[in-house]
Amino acid sequence: MSKSKSNSFDLVLTKLISDVFEKSGNKPLNYKQVAAKLNLDDPETREAVLEILKQETRKGVLSEPEKGKFRLNELKTYVTGRVDMTADGSAFIVNEDEFENDIFIGPRKLRNALHKDIVKVYVYAKSKGRKKEGEVVEIIERARMEFTGIVKLSDKFAFLIPDDRKMLHDIFIPLSDILGAENGEKAIAEIVDWPEGAKNPIGRIKHVLGKQGDNNTEMNAILADYGFPLSFPVEVENEANAISDIISLDEIARRRDFRNVLTFTIDPADAKDFDDAISFQKLKNGNYEIGVHIADVTHYVKPDSALDKEAFERGTSVYLVDRVIPMLPERLSNGLCSLRPNEDKLCFAAVFELDAKANVLTQWFGKTVIHSDKRFSYEDAQEILENKTGIYSEELLKLNELAYILRAEKFKHGAISFETTEVKFNLDTEGKPIGVYIKERKDAHKLIEDYMLLANKKVAEFIAKKGKGNQKLTFVYRSHDAPNEQTLQTFATFALKFGYKINTTSSQEVARSLNHLMADVEGKKEQNVLTHLAIRSMAKAVYTTKKHSHYGLAFDFYTHFTSPIRRYPDVMVHRLLEHYQDNGKSVSEEAYEKMSVHSSQMEKKAADAERASVKYKQAEYLKDNVGEKYTGIISGLTEWGMYVEIIENKCEGMVRLRDINDDFYVLDEKNYCIIGQRKKKKYQLGDEVTIVVKKVDLSKRQIDFNLVTG
Repeated sequence: MSKSKSNSFDLVLTKLISDVFEKSGNKPLNYKQVAAKLNLDDPETREAVLEILKQETRKGVLSEPEKGKFRLNELKTYVTGRVDMTADGSAFIVNEDEFENDIFIGPRKLRNALHKDIVKVYVYAKSKGRKKEGEVVEIIERARMEFTGIVKLSDKFAFLIPDDRKMLHDIFIPLSDILGAENGEKAIAEIVDWPEGAKNPIGRIKHVLGKQGDNNTEMNAILADYGFPLSFPVEVENEANAISDIISLDEIARRRDFRNVLTFTIDPADAKDFDDAISFQKLKNGNYEIGVHIADVTHYVKPDSALDKEAFERGTSVYLVDRVIPMLPERLSNGLCSLRPNEDKLCFAAVFELDAKANVLTQWFGKTVIHSDKRFSYEDAQEILENKTGIYSEELLKLNELAYILRAEKFKHGAISFETTEVKFNLDTEGKPIGVYIKERKDAHKLIEDYMLLANKKVAEFIAKKGKGNQKLTFVYRSHDAPNEQTLQTFATFALKFGYKINTTSSQEVARSLNHLMADVEGKKEQNVLTHLAIRSMAKAVYTTKKHSHYGLAFDFYTHFTSPIRRYPDVMVHRLLEHYQDNGKSVSEEAYEKMSVHSSQMEKKAADAERASVKYKQAEYLKDNVGEKYTGIISGLTEWGMYVEIIENKCEGMVRLRDINDDFYVLDEKNYCIIGQRKKKKYQLGDEVTIVVKKVDLSKRQIDFNLVTG
């Protein structure tokens, strides 16, 4: 038997022996009894059992309570978790539910497990003072089988060098499977086999992306990296194209008709999918009827259809720097469901009667038909609000006045205002960045946001309170937990260094002092650092059937109802709202929780892809500026370096600690700084520094700076 096969046999036998003790209630057994329970009766194998029992006893996994009899020291020798790969090829196994401390796995004990795979791990007995260690015994679920990278061709074979820094194995590609890829081109490879003992997995080229550095190539590579498809399957496109664009009189008769009520949309100037519209009319009693009309996607996308399955898998539209990758085919997202002006459109609406003080007196939820009178861009609407003149100025000004009251009420109840700086690129016709600007959020943006928040909040409240007695109706909520006290306290200590005090005595005081902080830092050099740190100290918002409240908005109940063209949870919410309005019974909480978890995961992937596209454009913007000097703010710290954001253009790069040559610097994580060990010079998060662009690596989306000292 070869050495590798022998090792595999021993590993399997070790696991089986452990199972014997666990199943027998961990009573002491001798090697013959263990072998008998495994139906092993040949002398050689029984000797192997005895050897493993002795070996595991020496490791401390087993003990020998009486001579020749063995038992487990700890019953739980195997655990399941997710692989978190490190740069040196080792990994940690993470599972917050099963064990407190991550388990270390050496490079040779990973058994071809890759980053984020779910694996079963054999845990060694912990030696005193040492961290838990183990080895992978089974790969339960691969996180991914497709990787983007650069094709390297030779005469007899090819390799794909993955872009992902945590994918440490190049993928071997037989020449018969390169799909016409040329040397140096970017492509997507799929792993098809990984023979035991082989250093590299075997794959095939699934899609040739094109020339490295080309804008389309790089944007498509980012999408593929995060698991988003580059096109819709044929059957999905066919299903979309087969839907009629004629709205029947019967369908209109089933709906509340708003076609004669003033209705308009306010969206970005370059938007094509308009999924929300506002209707406005003054009532005879002096109050105001305001309708939030949302594209009725569920009228067209039926459960279990090819369209529905594809939308669920995608989970969300993805917004890269230069393009939108829609959740639904263009026929729906920019056509049938888009609330374009001067066209009859089907909607699901939340309609409110508000008095002059913005109190909600009545509410109605149901299907509507609208005819948008005007498509405003944010800039158009803002100009009217500022100049107090223009088409529908009276209605816009009243909507804005009421929105201000709604906003003030929200903050009064403890909502937090996080106004982050959003950087946008001016792109040329080939997608290359030629300038940078800051996107401003003015009253026109906030007006729309306030009415969307009102609709989301009231829909969630309606369903939460509709359940009878203790029987709550299963629903999809947008949940945001209160921040971890320790994390918040750490942030408060850091903010104090800049002269900002955070009162942590209660949720309302936290919200009040954070809002003061956000107002005070606006326009100052530390704005981005403190805002991002404050956001990071908050819990992450997720979709769930279990928790209702939204800490950041100070709402007891909150959901996402207003964007079904671009978010699948909103599709679920529309279906559930209609189902319960028709007196349907509560649906399976377990099924909807699984869908909610998937939606949260896809939302995070989309956000990561969007950030990656920004990183690429930042690198592309600076690639011709190597050697240029800039002033920046220290925006992040790690054990190996500090991130610096250039004030002028908001591009972020890294100063590596090994490149700061006036001292040996180490990270002081608690105090958000790095400190020189001899001279005690300190670089603090938020400090202003001068840097020089040292190196730009487009393929890795990395920018390296050198610190200008002295």
